[in-house]
Amino acid sequence: MTIRYEANPPKILSDVNTDESIRKFLDRVKIISKKCDAIHLTENVLGHERVSPIKIAEIIKREIPEIPITVSLRVRDKNEKEIEKFVDNCISIGITGILIIMGDPAKSNSTNSGLIPSLVVSNLKNKKYDSKIELYLSISNKPNFSKIGKKIEANPKGFMTQVVQNIQQVQNLSDNLKQFSIIPIILFPSEKNQKSAEFLGLNLTEYSKEFDKFVKETHKITGDILITSPNDFNGLNEYLQNYS
Repeated sequence: MTIRYEANPPKILSDVNTDESIRKFLDRVKIISKKCDAIHLTENVLGHERVSPIKIAEIIKREIPEIPITVSLRVRDKNEKEIEKFVDNCISIGITGILIIMGDPAKSNSTNSGLIPSLVVSNLKNKKYDSKIELYLSISNKPNFSKIGKKIEANPKGFMTQVVQNIQQVQNLSDNLKQFSIIPIILFPSEKNQKSAEFLGLNLTEYSKEFDKFVKETHKITGDILITSPNDFNGLNEYLQNYS
């Protein structure tokens, strides 16, 4: 049974000291790592330039060596050689798994490699990378299962979902993808995460009523969940402290 925490590395901003941002970020990871089982590091979420998850993972592995880490890998702005270098670095650091995604368009440039995540997974598996590190793909919270053939054929270790909104979505994914590991992503409901909830079309008033029950039932079905709380670290930290 695994509870993962999604952590967005610091943005790289011209008027902010990046080293100081990294230090504060790592302080938070050290705090929450005592209450969760693993950390997932994103890469340039929403296209904003951020510190590389590779750099962050390397520091975490030095300071909290026992915590498993997974990372996101954007393929939109990388060629095949850059992708393999990224994966090689992950393996050398001791990262457990990689979520391979298209990624949002970058704010600073319009580069698009044309690579598709499912094809990237297939290529990496052909080169036996899956024997050294777990490869994951992203999936909708309510997919049309007749239209995800390429993702199924790629045969990843499993799927990390879009943010799930109810237990029916979780059960549907689990029932239809029995041969894969399913890691549902769950948004922590709080006022500070209101904008994220609105972006996802979540009614926080309804969603938060039985949130703890939702988390526990999801965890029971899949054995693995990823909780995200982009704007409320303290709220999620307190929730995890009381989770049992």
